[in-house]
Amino acid sequence: MNHPIRDWSAKRVWLLGASSGIGAALARALLARGARVALSARRGALLDALIAPYDEQRACALPLDVTDAERVAAAEQALVTRWGGYDLVVMLAGDYQPHGIAEFTLADARRVLDTNLGGVYNVLAAVLPRLRAVRAGGLVLVSSVAGYRGLPRSLAYGPSKAALNNLAEALYLELANDDVAVSVVNPGFVRTPLTANNPFPMPALVDASVAADAIIAGLARGDFEIHFPRRFTQVMKTLALLPAPLYLPLMRWLTR
Repeated sequence: MNHPIRDWSAKRVWLLGASSGIGAALARALLARGARVALSARRGALLDALIAPYDEQRACALPLDVTDAERVAAAEQALVTRWGGYDLVVMLAGDYQPHGIAEFTLADARRVLDTNLGGVYNVLAAVLPRLRAVRAGGLVLVSSVAGYRGLPRSLAYGPSKAALNNLAEALYLELANDDVAVSVVNPGFVRTPLTANNPFPMPALVDASVAADAIIAGLARGDFEIHFPRRFTQVMKTLALLPAPLYLPLMRWLTR
């Protein structure tokens, strides 16, 4: 559905949320394929460590908090000044915390939504005018299978990811005439610092390097939706097709 990206040589990729987990693994994988990467996250020291082996034309760090729209806009301008623009923007920054009724607080819910959804809007506000002006490039929104349907202990994270899946479809439809590609990534469980504290067994858990390779493979196919590992995500997709009178009792039984 998008133009396939098979040759990463000199591609300028801005990764937001790249200090650890999938973002850091994707940065390493893209650098190994010859891409130029600009890395953003709150933890600048981790970004500096990632780019240390490379000169500033191959990799640079733009530390920021995606919830700060002014910092995101300033980083976008700095990247354009340094590299003349960007070919792909990958939005990975996210917050995750299990939120059941017992753990729910308004402050925690707002923090998750501000990062996972508000952060994406801050990035879109910064990059869309330029991508539309040059009529090229692409956007990748990293969502989750938790956005397919409601899940237990997911009062904030799941709704934030459901919104991203909807937003990605809307962006694809809006940007098709501008030749700007849009993809959404729906991972299952990935071994990252965010999932390390999950108090339950995670089915089909994969390493972040596997997730990075799956994203690159999906972009090489030109996929709109990239989901993995398929032995898990296909099950979630099937469950998502069920009507509520079947889905809700079944999910309650599966997660009892």
